[in-house]
Amino acid sequence: MFGKTFNLFDLFGFRIQVDVTWLFLALLVTWSLAVGFFPALYPGFSQTVYLSMAIIGMIGLAASLILHELAHALVARAYGLPIKYITLFIFGGVAQLEREPQTARSEFVMAIAGPLMSLALAGLSYLAWIAADALGLPQSLAGVLHYLFLINLLLGGFNMIPAFPLDGGRALRAALWGWRGDLLWATKIAATTGSVFAFMLIGFGILRAVSGDVVGGVWMFLIGLFVRSAAQGSYTEVITHRLLDEVPVTHFLHEPAVSVPADISIESFVQDYVYATHADFYPVVEGECLVGGLAARQLRRVPKSRWRSLSVAEVMTPLSPDTVVSPKADVAQALTAMRRTGRSHVMVAEDAKLRGVVAFSELQRYLSFKLEIEQSG
Repeated sequence: MFGKTFNLFDLFGFRIQVDVTWLFLALLVTWSLAVGFFPALYPGFSQTVYLSMAIIGMIGLAASLILHELAHALVARAYGLPIKYITLFIFGGVAQLEREPQTARSEFVMAIAGPLMSLALAGLSYLAWIAADALGLPQSLAGVLHYLFLINLLLGGFNMIPAFPLDGGRALRAALWGWRGDLLWATKIAATTGSVFAFMLIGFGILRAVSGDVVGGVWMFLIGLFVRSAAQGSYTEVITHRLLDEVPVTHFLHEPAVSVPADISIESFVQDYVYATHADFYPVVEGECLVGGLAARQLRRVPKSRWRSLSVAEVMTPLSPDTVVSPKADVAQALTAMRRTGRSHVMVAEDAKLRGVVAFSELQRYLSFKLEIEQSG
């Protein structure tokens, strides 16, 4: 889902990070508030004041999105569902689950926690807005509180629309799952409602753009495309997890894996490993200790004139929880790790000792084969 992300801070044990696409949303929100929303509702201020209000409003939006996702994350933790990251991106925010809820009840409670948080924030912002007016505080402050009331009301209301992957769609899936006891059927129905809603957004977006509201129309069109893609992907993901859960990752290990010493030069790495073995990914070790990984394509960013002076350790991707899984992991966990890093490999290690490498291409072949057998049966 994400491209380049940057860590901001930790909150209640969750890493808050921002995707580069959020910068586009932040600029768009700031611009629209500074030239449209605040001047229309609070005329008479200077552009400097409007810009200040817009920046504070954008920061308030970011905080509102983080708190919305934090509500999801705290409920997920209470039900034993692992969440490490809350990420802001172009279409809002997301708490990244490492696996799907195991019961309809946990799914439902987790789904409604976010909109309830947004509605609570809307209520608090409304009370603060009214209090600011009553106390005669600066209208610029009242204007920001007014915006935070409206945006949180919109976040809460929009997310409760019963269209997957919105929170309301997840609540609908949970209700259907609890009723029939069939997660696959419930996901299919919820994803279908999500697709219908997405087409409505796309259609309204085109109409708005044709009517003259180009920015609003394009934005609605893009949100519709995102909802459509996520709705389709959700059904595929449920099928994938159903077929791959509890399949040991060790079934797909390349053993023994070809590992590379961290202290050799890039030139030696290319000559002695890449040209000799033709692999596209290599674990990097110091002695018997796994310290990172290096893909052949990463060399594109290294000038050939520096191959002799740079070591593998200086170019490799350092070891992190997202690049390695335990031999006890199942295939679904390996796929989750690949999705988080955007890489086509994941290393398998125990106590920092390399066991092997799992490639996405092999998991994909296995999944295709199993889907064919299941459907033919």
